[in-house]
Amino acid sequence: MVGFRNKAKFYVQATSTMAIMTTTYDVCIRGNGIVGSTLALLLVRQRLRIALVGAPTQAIDLRAFALNSSSQGLLTDLRCWPSTESATPVTGMEIWGDQAGKLSFDAPFGEYLNHIVDVQALEGLLHEAVGFQHSIERVENNVSAPLTIVCEGKNSLTRNELGIDFQALPYSQHALATRVRCASAHNQRALQWFSRDAAGLSVLALLPLGGPHSNEAAVVWSMPSERALSQYEATDDALSLALTNASQCTLGNLQVISAKGIWPLQAAQATQWSGSFENGNSWVLAGDAAHTVHPLAGMGLNLGLADAAALAKVLLLREGKEYWRGVGDKYLLRRYERERKSGLLPTWLACDGLQRLFSHPHTLAQSMRNWGMSQFDQLSHLKQWTIHQAMHPSI
Repeated sequence: MVGFRNKAKFYVQATSTMAIMTTTYDVCIRGNGIVGSTLALLLVRQRLRIALVGAPTQAIDLRAFALNSSSQGLLTDLRCWPSTESATPVTGMEIWGDQAGKLSFDAPFGEYLNHIVDVQALEGLLHEAVGFQHSIERVENNVSAPLTIVCEGKNSLTRNELGIDFQALPYSQHALATRVRCASAHNQRALQWFSRDAAGLSVLALLPLGGPHSNEAAVVWSMPSERALSQYEATDDALSLALTNASQCTLGNLQVISAKGIWPLQAAQATQWSGSFENGNSWVLAGDAAHTVHPLAGMGLNLGLADAAALAKVLLLREGKEYWRGVGDKYLLRRYERERKSGLLPTWLACDGLQRLFSHPHTLAQSMRNWGMSQFDQLSHLKQWTIHQAMHPSI
């Protein structure tokens, strides 16, 4: 009897070990940032077993994103929308041109144009939510699965290894990010300045942070690369003075209160978003691995979250009329690719067009763009339509 119990115990242990060694996944998500984590939480609802590659980062992220109502709805549904201190509602926006041009937008009463979200707070909520899902397993290395979703960012190693052409339009600009304390409260308004001189175009954005009554703001300052590197290497006091001057002292003196980050700017898009590995398993791109845009419109993360929502929606068809298709079905992935490429195009063209319009050195172009801003600011019905489109985009 003892011998039987020992054999049974050995069999259970061996079976358990084999189960661990032969763990299979339906989906491998390469990249555990905001888009990758969001996708994992969406797809686990479809009873899929997910391998999420990478551990939560401990690095401080200075970025802040303007998230629209579609992104807010998606993250709220996942119970990952940050508190007001980390997701400041924006009631208005003011934009200054490089001469007398000016635009202002105000949200309808009781509504918001968007929310400025602290990246680190959002990432923390997503990583916590992932930890509660037993069907999502964090893994250190890439694993084989019927479907691999590549969310590794604009410098994706997988995309490069696959030989996918990432068509880029470099802007000879860098973006500098930091946080500042303003002498005056931001009053929930986002502020942006376009300026151009002999060196090129600069776009400064002050994005309200810390809640409705705070005087803290996130800075995203796009400028010619040489100037950006110089500001990045400057002392905090020197950068504070430069930001105060560039913002025309609109919120009073600005004081840098955080570290700085810097990165090169480009608009880019992968020519192919889905395909197959040599072993026949499928892959698909999402987020910055598939596309990037200029940050002047604050649309980057919204586009990535729209990718996540669209891919999850397409794969959900397997629970209805497309029940017979596998998770790596080529037809479904091509459908996602077509939908997102067409949805991305207007934003991609608009961001690139604005950047090139304000970069144009001719004085006539300068006069026309500032005149156009002032004229548009007086067309109340057109402004209301524009505000509605920005507040309620299709995701």
